[in-house]
Amino acid sequence: MSIKLIALDMDGTLLNSENQVSERNKEAIKKARAQGVEVVLSTGRHISTCKPIADELELSSYLITGNGSEIWTTDGQLVDRQTIGLQEIKELIALHKKHKTGMWITSTERIWRNEIPESLEGLLWLKFGFHFEDEVLRDEVWKELEHNYQLELSNSSPTNIEVNATGINKAAALEKICLRLGIALKDVMTAGDSLNDIKMIQAAGIGIAMENAQESVKAAADWVTGHHNDSGVATAIEKWVLQ
Repeated sequence: MSIKLIALDMDGTLLNSENQVSERNKEAIKKARAQGVEVVLSTGRHISTCKPIADELELSSYLITGNGSEIWTTDGQLVDRQTIGLQEIKELIALHKKHKTGMWITSTERIWRNEIPESLEGLLWLKFGFHFEDEVLRDEVWKELEHNYQLELSNSSPTNIEVNATGINKAAALEKICLRLGIALKDVMTAGDSLNDIKMIQAAGIGIAMENAQESVKAAADWVTGHHNDSGVATAIEKWVLQ
């Protein structure tokens, strides 16, 4: 198998606990790119906090942000955008208020954390997040969302639930990028640690889970690499990509 594209989650995967890319990860990515391998960042983050990492790594491919709600080129050109309807956003806010959860809400312009804009109209909404201190409440809200809404549910941590529009996920965005580049998914390696990574891990020819990944992510992966604080991304690239 010859890997032609690597798609990397950021938090808990590429980045360590200090939100930095280790020198070993940087070197492995640089060597992969020198072999002609495309490197794509695939994150739940907003473009504003993803692009600086892409710039630091001198990437020149695509960026998947907001769990697949947007696709960008590394030079800042929007390629694709999929939003959540205004009515769904209003209902998610009502659910947050009902259960008194933490929350954040992402528009194309910015992120609101534990605050709601005065007017929801006139904005394009990408993602809604619930934060929990209580696992029982988290599971209750998940079941309520699953039962009442046709939305894409995932998480980026065991303490949250992330909500995107139906069918919007990192795997769907990755497939669009592969079509643009003429690369088959069997020639892709992906790496991640959370529920928002599972579908892209399952879709790829080689799906990698981090040592620190949630157990369901490890179960979905082809291989488990090292911890994100121990340059696990570099370990995976060295094993599966570098020749």
